[in-house]
Amino acid sequence: MEDSTADGVQAPLPGRCAFYVAKKKRYCKMVVGNGKTFCGEHATADKESERKRIPCPLDPKHTVFEDNLAKHMKKCNSKEKPKPVYFVRDINAGALNAEESLIEEVPIADRTKEEMNVLIQRLKNALQGLKTKHVENKLSHPSLNEALSDPKNGEFAFKHLKQQASILGNMEALKLLGPDRCFIEFGAGKGKLSHWIHVALQAAKNVHFLLVERSSTRFKVDGKHKNTDSTFDRLQVDIQHLDLKRVPFLKEKGLPVVGVGKHLCGAATDLALRCLLLHSSRNQRDQPPSKRMRLEQEHEGTGEEEEKAQSPPARENDTDQELQVSGISIALCCHHRCEWRHYVGKDFFRQRGLGQAEFVAFQRMSSWATCGMTKVGSDSATSPQDTKDEPDEEEEHEGRAEAIPDSLNGLVSAEEREHIGRLCKLLINQGRVHYLQKKGFDSSLCYYTSRDVSLENVLLTAVPRSCQP
Repeated sequence: MEDSTADGVQAPLPGRCAFYVAKKKRYCKMVVGNGKTFCGEHATADKESERKRIPCPLDPKHTVFEDNLAKHMKKCNSKEKPKPVYFVRDINAGALNAEESLIEEVPIADRTKEEMNVLIQRLKNALQGLKTKHVENKLSHPSLNEALSDPKNGEFAFKHLKQQASILGNMEALKLLGPDRCFIEFGAGKGKLSHWIHVALQAAKNVHFLLVERSSTRFKVDGKHKNTDSTFDRLQVDIQHLDLKRVPFLKEKGLPVVGVGKHLCGAATDLALRCLLLHSSRNQRDQPPSKRMRLEQEHEGTGEEEEKAQSPPARENDTDQELQVSGISIALCCHHRCEWRHYVGKDFFRQRGLGQAEFVAFQRMSSWATCGMTKVGSDSATSPQDTKDEPDEEEEHEGRAEAIPDSLNGLVSAEEREHIGRLCKLLINQGRVHYLQKKGFDSSLCYYTSRDVSLENVLLTAVPRSCQP
């Protein structure tokens, strides 16, 4: 194996592991101990080794010396860590009743032409009376002018900057950019949206940021703001389990919050809306008694009662303080990753005679809108190769299309399938708007950028509804 340089593979570097990694078509680059041929992970390849390695019980993706297992278990990175105080399992997950959990999901590819025609007709019927085209609010913000004109930024980075500029422009138009508030960025990744909000509000006082991301992230931009007046805190937690009422910073400051997100993927949008509004002061209890009674009658026996039944019991350290949400601005994407249990628009679907079965079908068909079957101009789709050229930028979230039934191939054009996919996205998004309106917000959808910049170009915004005298 070590002499395989004739096949174009370089020999292992001096002092490095001699194990050939077939998947990467090169030798392992880990440093070996004195007198060793293989690194610890590949020690099993050394037939002369007296020590046996076994898969780690906590994570079989890596191995450990069998005689060192007890010591390894105490410090393994896969060991479950203590949960933070704001972790409440499934607090934002939503409920799924027993009847719905038994519904068998039928793949789109297994449906007949007649079944697909019925689904498409039900989709179009459900959209009757709704606006099927959003307004175009392709705005910008002066805080990004310099970056947008910097020739050092490549085309991929330029597209992200245009999106961030438009999100800030729309927030400015809704008066969401201002002092004395905390911005919560869901699905924050590297935190670039929060970074630009901070740049836009450098002169404002008492501005803070909470960045929510479930996975560890490299190349974060938070470090650029360590010596500023603003506070940048990260919460490494799944939105599904995040109780904002328990976040120490929010409990201490008591600031109103603005929820933001750029390409918040699929069900994460619904989880974020629940996270913000579960304990929000803008809910049905704030409505006048007559209106509250009417709303309760409308939602009797619906998903809202299921959610209340699922809410975790109160803890001793719970407070009566409720979250004051000043606004929401979320760029949507990946509707094919939505889930009925988490979806906030269940009542909206039920009012239109639809349920879980139709939602699952529409959710899967939504990928037809962005799966790349057609081009919108020469640069409409960002290919996976484009993202590899710019490792420092967030990747676009474009879905892989659900298979088209053989019965539809040749009968429905690519343009029509794309149109149906967009109608599916529209219906799912309208359910979110309906949910926000029930919670006391004025909510809307708009095209915040062009499709040659991003195929996922819809922005969901919401501001508290003005109290009528």
